[in-house]
Amino acid sequence: MLPGLFLITGQAKIMQIGRLLKHFFPMAMLLITVGVIPCTHAAQETPPHHVIGQQIQGGLLMGDALPGSRVYFDDQSLTVAPDGRFILGLGHQAQPESLLIIEQPDGTRHQMSLTIAQRDYDIQRIDGLPERKVSPNLADLRRIKSDRQAILQARRGSENTLLTITPSPDGPRLDWPVLGRISGVYGSQRILNGQPRSPHLGIDIAAPKGTPIGAPASGRVILVDDDMFFTGKTVMLDHGHGLTSVYAHMDQIAVQEGQKVATGTRLGTVGSTGRSTGPHLHWGLHWYGIGLDPALLTGPMPALEPSPTTP
Repeated sequence: MLPGLFLITGQAKIMQIGRLLKHFFPMAMLLITVGVIPCTHAAQETPPHHVIGQQIQGGLLMGDALPGSRVYFDDQSLTVAPDGRFILGLGHQAQPESLLIIEQPDGTRHQMSLTIAQRDYDIQRIDGLPERKVSPNLADLRRIKSDRQAILQARRGSENTLLTITPSPDGPRLDWPVLGRISGVYGSQRILNGQPRSPHLGIDIAAPKGTPIGAPASGRVILVDDDMFFTGKTVMLDHGHGLTSVYAHMDQIAVQEGQKVATGTRLGTVGSTGRSTGPHLHWGLHWYGIGLDPALLTGPMPALEPSPTTP
């Protein structure tokens, strides 16, 4: 028997018994009536959705809604998978309060207020860069513009790609693409050769040249470039629903555009191409062009095993 039918039949039996008893036990009717109502009321108040992940500047959240629902984040319509999953990113200057609205297929609307933790960012000074990399000439500026257009073009279409990031109990999770020393953190303002620049929207991992770089999650390769002005040899992955990741300054590239990759697939090796002062990987994560902090999705960097020594 269906639960709803059982509830209706149960209530009918209760009312029947109540009519028989009300002449002899007036209080019995009152107790029966009070006992039925709270159960139905409690079931209506449970919202059929939830959101997981760190509510902090640079964070990525993942939510579940009823299939067929519409989801709005600060008036922006979000992509919702057929199973009801959706993601949203919080920029490095995200405001302390945001509103998430979930509209179910039957028109019922639920509002969730998100309280977003604010961060203090570091100032990072990098000296010794070639002057052309800090103050590009006109020819370089044309090349930089072309690189940016290629990146924007690669990101188009990610909205309609199925989401490949899977959640843990605490939220979306990624693997470290390479292990090493964190040499550049998310959100820090960079001062290059004494000149202030835009915030660093990614993290840098210093590792020896030739160290393998693995995909931190499954996805599809949407850009491969051997010589971008700032980022040198560069690879981009599409993880769906507007979420893309970038891997820069590589020494060798091991994938091709259009290739599907699984978590751990070798993308290439660490290098020092483009604007770089030494071998490292710049790892960026973007949601519709909003730079996120990959380190919020990985957990702490694992300790490196000590190098073997000769006696």
